[in-house]
Amino acid sequence: MGWAEGADDGQEAREATARRVVDAMEGLVAWWLAAADGTTPRLPARQLLALRTVRRRPGANLTALAGQLGIGLPNASRLCDRLEAAGLLERTVPPGNRREVRLAVTAYGQRVLAEVTERRVRGLVTVVAQMTPGQRAALEQGLSAFHRSRTAGPRPPYGTGGAHRGDG
Repeated sequence: MGWAEGADDGQEAREATARRVVDAMEGLVAWWLAAADGTTPRLPARQLLALRTVRRRPGANLTALAGQLGIGLPNASRLCDRLEAAGLLERTVPPGNRREVRLAVTAYGQRVLAEVTERRVRGLVTVVAQMTPGQRAALEQGLSAFHRSRTAGPRPPYGTGGAHRGDG
């Protein structure tokens, strides 16, 4: 059965779809991560995700970052230690609440994120150039639907509690 074939939306059909998506995504994920490998400094995926998360939520605190990444506070703190040591992130303590640590991406961190994004965009341009306009539209529509479904529902079980040790 192909990607869109069949009207059966039972568990078996959903699992078959998920397996086909996993097969298709493995190459994309490997390529996506490799696009970041050519930047300086070379950052693990978890550190890039942390920077992107802080950039989207300026002034976020350490607790919010840990929650977004699905990791514990000690792991989030160590991750921020590494990003701060690399000059990509800065932590500040607001005068009114000395127990809270606010996070901000530095100008250098912004440049690194922009470089990673640009490398990924250039790579995708090459890939989508080989697709028909209909395939490109279907890809965009499918990925948009995936994003909406993922953000609307509960997080998968691997998205919580330190399941990503060694990425930071």
